Amino acid sequence: MKTFKKVYIEITSVCNLSCHFCPPTARQAKFIKPETFAQILDKIDPHTNHIYLHVKGEPLLHPKIDVLLDLAHERGFNVNITTNGTLIAKNRDKLLGKPALRQMNFSLHSFDGHAGSTDRNGYLADILSFVRDASQHEVSGKLIFSFRLWNLTEDNMTNAARSRNRETLELIEREYALDYRIEERFERGKGLKVSGNVYLNQDHEFQWPSLSAPEDDGKGFCHALRSHAAILVDGTVVPCCLDGEGVINLGNVLEQEFSEIVESKRANDLVYGFSRREAVEELCRKCGYRKRFGA
Repeated sequence: MKTFKKVYIEITSVCNLSCHFCPPTARQAKFIKPETFAQILDKIDPHTNHIYLHVKGEPLLHPKIDVLLDLAHERGFNVNITTNGTLIAKNRDKLLGKPALRQMNFSLHSFDGHAGSTDRNGYLADILSFVRDASQHEVSGKLIFSFRLWNLTEDNMTNAARSRNRETLELIEREYALDYRIEERFERGKGLKVSGNVYLNQDHEFQWPSLSAPEDDGKGFCHALRSHAAILVDGTVVPCCLDGEGVINLGNVLEQEFSEIVESKRANDLVYGFSRREAVEELCRKCGYRKRFGA
């Protein structure tokens, strides 16, 4: 049976922002129940030790995020959370001291991506304050933090593009007393270590695949169902975290065994197709992410 480096679990399909780079889901607004989350964890337990609490939706909106982290810890899972960071102060006490929590990724590009964003300084101050407190915490001191600025463009060397993130980067430089400008050292797609357990990642703006997008020759490679799989809030299993609408519906983990779903004919056809550097699913042929791994 396939063993994955990670399994994405969407704990809510609801988000508190409306970012231009993240199309809203047409799926039903839903929050996972703790008992359902526990059921999913038990089913994926033989397949991975790492879970990532996101696909679509903002995980810190979940009112019982602390309970979910406890359930994960009881079963020995390491947890990664990706968040826009706007609710970090409100959830501080629900996150600090949770031994299951391994890494938190803050999508700082959400601030500029959301048209209604105000008070950049306050937004970043809350995030930096949490990171500071966690780094000094007896249990949370080993947490890894990644600040993400995934809003670069191909013409990012223009003055306008360079200045877009300067205020954010300046606040990070000040927080960690950096004696250099981050732009001088970062490499796109690679993490820049700014402190002991804190990294900054900059990359091109993310594009969600869509059936309405143009289709290419379908050549390329993807690690979907090799290193990872994803489970939507209603239990639908999809090949990866980019299938935010459940287009490639492989089955429902609340109705079937996870092992049966990821070893199904449709799942194996997708994997074997990429072994030939061919995308067999329509959504995959309209996803540019596979091009990152070569033709």
